[in-house]
Amino acid sequence: MGQGAAPNGIRMATKEHKEIGSFRKVFGRNRSAICALAVILLLVAGAAAASYIAPFDPYKIDLDAAKEMPSLAHPFGTDVLGRDIMSRVMLGGRVSLVVGFVSTLSAFLIGLLFGILAGYCGGKVDRLVLGFIDMTLAFPSLLLAIGITAVSRGGIVTVLIALSAVGWAAFARIIRSAVLSLKSKEFVEAAHGAGAAPWSIVRRHIMPNLLPVSVVVMTMKIGGFIMSEASLSFLGLGIEPPFPSWGSMISDGVAYIRACPWITFFPGLALCLTVLSFNTLGDALRDVYDPKAD
Repeated sequence: MGQGAAPNGIRMATKEHKEIGSFRKVFGRNRSAICALAVILLLVAGAAAASYIAPFDPYKIDLDAAKEMPSLAHPFGTDVLGRDIMSRVMLGGRVSLVVGFVSTLSAFLIGLLFGILAGYCGGKVDRLVLGFIDMTLAFPSLLLAIGITAVSRGGIVTVLIALSAVGWAAFARIIRSAVLSLKSKEFVEAAHGAGAAPWSIVRRHIMPNLLPVSVVVMTMKIGGFIMSEASLSFLGLGIEPPFPSWGSMISDGVAYIRACPWITFFPGLALCLTVLSFNTLGDALRDVYDPKAD
């Protein structure tokens, strides 16, 4: 019995070493992924400590200092109400990251449930769930989110519900495909033959093997959710003022984009860097878990 356990342990250790080695290999050579990870960590740290390290009160209105150009006193300048843009960009990062992480997680959990249900059960259940997924994906996601937020009260909770409602279907389709592939594996068929309960097979054999693809997809989707929140806030359907959001800050400065371009430039730059960093990190993680990787 002990002799039979050793090769399995050796295989598990070898697999773990291979994954760690490939992770170091990809990130060691991919400087853009390292920069993306550094930017994300910096954004998270800055958003978490924004209330303490922001140079000015992001809500304080000072009409005497309205539309000031970037300077030593205000590195990002001030907006039309004299509020410090740098402080508002830092606090707005907290909104974007919270919305990005929470909406991605909630949409993934919904998609995970429907994806496993469709892929594992098959038959009529698969056709029914897949039809529901296709129906959701048939609507333009942003227009559907606009419709949900337009008929509801504004605020961060409404935004989270809207983004989760339009984002789960993409996760469900990916999870369903992965489950269909895993169902044909020998270890799943062996568990069936041993008389294991369906929930036990899903919990012990299916879900652990969904982790790599889940991590990659979630990382790449965070940037999309952040962009969607910014779009809703730009249209006045997202985060309610005076709480800062990058989308609403860009919207506030559109009318002054020629005279005071810094009002839109800095929140737009923060949004661009954030989305680009998450997408770059997602690409790097996909390379790590690529089964064709050396």
